[in-house]
Amino acid sequence: MTVIASLRLPDPVDLIPSRRFPERRRLLERARDDCGAVTTEIVLVLPLLFTLVLVIGQVTVWAHATHMAQATASHALSATRVEDGTAQSGRSDAQQVLDQLGHGPLRGAHISVTRDVESASVRVEGTATSVVPFLHLPVHAEAAGPVEKFHLADQAAP
Repeated sequence: MTVIASLRLPDPVDLIPSRRFPERRRLLERARDDCGAVTTEIVLVLPLLFTLVLVIGQVTVWAHATHMAQATASHALSATRVEDGTAQSGRSDAQQVLDQLGHGPLRGAHISVTRDVESASVRVEGTATSVVPFLHLPVHAEAAGPVEKFHLADQAAP
């Protein structure tokens, strides 16, 4: 056991002559007092850093799901507001768009389409896929517009 103790390297503070470099000696002595400070900093900072990365990922997934919902609503509105369009044709078009885009970030999509004589509207609701545990962000998109009507040239308004 004494052999191992004698193989220890000397302390760097003892190697610096105190007369020639007193500032370095004080810095090394002060640095020796910070033993374990890095471990404490890592224990406090890393969970915050990981949480920040997860929140950024969650916002990205939510934004993508919102974009998917808006694209679906826009396509469904186009199919609904044409002259011979129906609410059912808009709903089937919306489902077809969702199938083409895949069901990645948009979960539980619910599509509601309404059409009357003057206007048509589409609403897509769902939730974004959860990256942060127990956080389920809602996603909704709406699109509305007038129903297309074609008039003969002699009946056109001035």
